[in-house]
Amino acid sequence: MQPDDISDLLQDGDSDDPAEILVPTGGHRNQEVPQGAFRIRLADGDQGRREADQLVGRMYERRGYDTAFLTATRAGEPFTLVAFDAGHALGTLTLKLDSASGLSVDELYRDEIDGVRGPQRRLCELVRLAVERGRDSKRVLASLFHTAYIYGRLLNRVTDVFIEVNPRHVAFYQRMLGFHVAGPERLNTRVDAPGVLLRLELDYVDRQIAELGGQGDSAAGLRSLYPYFFSAKEAQGIAERLRRAAEESHGASPSAAPVAPIA
Repeated sequence: MQPDDISDLLQDGDSDDPAEILVPTGGHRNQEVPQGAFRIRLADGDQGRREADQLVGRMYERRGYDTAFLTATRAGEPFTLVAFDAGHALGTLTLKLDSASGLSVDELYRDEIDGVRGPQRRLCELVRLAVERGRDSKRVLASLFHTAYIYGRLLNRVTDVFIEVNPRHVAFYQRMLGFHVAGPERLNTRVDAPGVLLRLELDYVDRQIAELGGQGDSAAGLRSLYPYFFSAKEAQGIAERLRRAAEESHGASPSAAPVAPIA
């Protein structure tokens, strides 16, 4: 397989399961299953979600957070991703689309979220985010975020993403992904820790991916995660896999609209 065939690997993988994506790392793009590759899987069953929650629990406990909330039912949280290698979970996040039941961030920031809601806006939030430190943690985080973006933006027409983070992590999300503060620091009683509401408008992400996506280590001087996002061609292949996974799981795609191209 030549380096310019990597989009075929991402689209077709080494598995017939459309809910699994093979992500090459480093320079190992000339093998059928590249050395150092990890996989991102859509955790659409109880076992996958348990694995995700176990990773979140370990990471949160290390930081002294309360993890009792992990026992709550994941109602309204259909899109959970897990990055793993050789059966070991490397990272996870869950994307929740706004609905009549609202978002988790409404608990502390209802006024701020309502100020954005409107007929021209479609909101989502990222929750239960955890990435193990170590090999390729930057690429794991970027791949999880980009796959979530593909599901939210391309398949569900999301315009704005919200996330609640510890105040110590605000600068990282601002610098590396372009989030901005949307709500002040408040105590989150679910994890017994302070949180700050951040917002990211996805038209900004569209531009960053178009400019930087797929560059990887060649853009190592930039303080941004966007060079570690997939290229536009790779992302289109992943979007089609996610659509197929949704069709096989639910009998219908997440959106009746066709997959939107990335500019």
